[in-house]
Amino acid sequence: MARTIETSCTIEIEQTQDSFHAHLALDGEIEIAPGDRVQVHGEPVRVAFGERRTERRRATVLRAGRLRRAWTRLASQFQLEELYEVSFTPRRWP
Repeated sequence: MARTIETSCTIEIEQTQDSFHAHLALDGEIEIAPGDRVQVHGEPVRVAFGERRTERRRATVLRAGRLRRAWTRLASQFQLEELYEVSFTPRRWP
């Protein structure tokens, strides 16, 4: 397996009242595995409030080695709780 893969990608960034997100889609059928990194080339994309922008860029996928892949899998088990969103709403019970 190659340690780096060069490809094109599509970046979509939106900063509006309804949504604040950034998505990246790699061209081709490249699977990203734990520990892999993706470097997008070019100047940073700046989006003002109320705007949405889509751009085409070049990207490099940097494949993780065995040790980094194993460490990422292990560490992710302990960091999963950071993804949880819990909300408490005060209510009056009858």
